[in-house]
Amino acid sequence: MSNVPVAVVTGSNKGIGFAIVRALCKQFPGDVYLTARDASRGQEAVAKLQEEGLHQLFHPLDIDDLQSIRALRDFLKEKYGGLNVLVNNAGIAFKVKDTTPFAVQAEVTLKTNFFATRNVCTELLPLVKPYGRVVNVSSMVSISALGGCSKELQQKFRSDTITEDELAELMTKFVQDTKNSVHEKEGWPNTAYGVSKIGVTVLSRIQARMLNEKRKGDHILLNACCPGWVRTDMAGPKATKSPDEGAETPVYLALLPSDADGPHGQFVSDKTVRTW
Repeated sequence: MSNVPVAVVTGSNKGIGFAIVRALCKQFPGDVYLTARDASRGQEAVAKLQEEGLHQLFHPLDIDDLQSIRALRDFLKEKYGGLNVLVNNAGIAFKVKDTTPFAVQAEVTLKTNFFATRNVCTELLPLVKPYGRVVNVSSMVSISALGGCSKELQQKFRSDTITEDELAELMTKFVQDTKNSVHEKEGWPNTAYGVSKIGVTVLSRIQARMLNEKRKGDHILLNACCPGWVRTDMAGPKATKSPDEGAETPVYLALLPSDADGPHGQFVSDKTVRTW
């Protein structure tokens, strides 16, 4: 078993994830794994970084596939005895002009951005070693979407006692409400991506609370963050930040020094804690 520290970035063959891997290769003192659903795209991305003189490794990962997540879990356990840095970056978004019915967009978006990210956390968080760092890539859209929720929903999403199961029930209810064409009546905003990222931000708050309760002495720091509006396939060419600029906040949180006691359980944008 290797004593080398290890970092994993989900969905990292392009865009922000790729830029996070690049930055970690330069700054993280250990092995960095680029992951992708498509092995050939993943290997291409690895080759690109090797041309820059960077050394990183590849492991296939489709976060929508529980077996794929568990294969990565078993590999990390066997080879490294755990994990030091986890960046949950993988996610999807429909384009604004996409004509796919909203209920379908809701189901597909929540499946990956919330439920699959939650599955990765369920399988990999127990592997995180003392002084580990976990970064869940959310979005400022989660704050604007929260503002578009009914007062009752806002209260639930801001609660300091909401459980993971209660959050999952709310995310499931949103999908169901879109299928029944009652989501606005039920107090939801008209954004599937926004609701999925509310889920990621609230999940992070819950996970940080659980770490405080169960692993207080391990000094693990876990946060949600917004990379900003970044020029990627997802956000388009008009966005204000380059992928490398978008990677700055996630990388900052992934590399918080071992003597740091925060941020933890926060929503961070431009390296600054934002009010949720």
